[in-house]
Amino acid sequence: MITISINPILFSIGHFHIRWYSLIVTAAIFIGGWLAIREAGRKGFTTESVTNGSLWIIIAGLVGARLFHVIDHWSDVFAMNPVRAFYIWEGGLAIWGGVVGGLIAAVILARAQHWKLPRFLDALVPGVVLGQAVGRLACVITGDSIGKVTSGPFGFAYTSPNAMVPQLGVYYTPTPVYEIFMNLAIFALLWNLRKKNLPDGILTLIYLLTYAVIRFFIAFTSAYKIIAFGLNQAQIVSILVFTISAPLLIFLTTQKRKLSVRSKSMS
Repeated sequence: MITISINPILFSIGHFHIRWYSLIVTAAIFIGGWLAIREAGRKGFTTESVTNGSLWIIIAGLVGARLFHVIDHWSDVFAMNPVRAFYIWEGGLAIWGGVVGGLIAAVILARAQHWKLPRFLDALVPGVVLGQAVGRLACVITGDSIGKVTSGPFGFAYTSPNAMVPQLGVYYTPTPVYEIFMNLAIFALLWNLRKKNLPDGILTLIYLLTYAVIRFFIAFTSAYKIIAFGLNQAQIVSILVFTISAPLLIFLTTQKRKLSVRSKSMS
């Protein structure tokens, strides 16, 4: 059991606060973006165009992440003070919302630049999941997205009055830590597969599929609000993503096998 005494506010200048959350999320964006641009260049995309377009993907991802969080917590947090929906620096970003928002922007960008979308997405996903791992460190410090109350053997308690937990001094399941390990494992898998001769789009589907499955089970440890059927928002979205990704992955791998068999028979 671990007690975290770090103040989520790094320092203040009058009423202006510099928070660990903002700094870590910014670092996560830079690390993930840098890796995505590097991979895009390796796959033959113009790095200058990808760099320019990445700003819109990042903005769309942040908007989507915040929107999903606000929708999930509207009745218990934001209905009483809707302006707080814009206080993104305080924490509160839903990862699936970020994925959806970023994906929409990536589709628009690829269409505008006449890029092959599956290949472009494959270049982005290793950086995306690494950025997710880094970004979750912000949740560890602030107490954002912390899990259910636990009696052990592994839990976090917070002492800072600025921590985003229901009650200070109470041990909670460290759901963000589990998500960090999940993201790093998926990153390691994608990084190992990225130079193999896989059809375009496979890497993206592997990311979506593995993230959806593991996130579904990790979300049972969270304290997210139940939406329907005893499931929270993250789990419902995970089911939808799995339902779409699994058949597509099977289709692409089957097509690859058929092409391999056909090329061998013709040689």
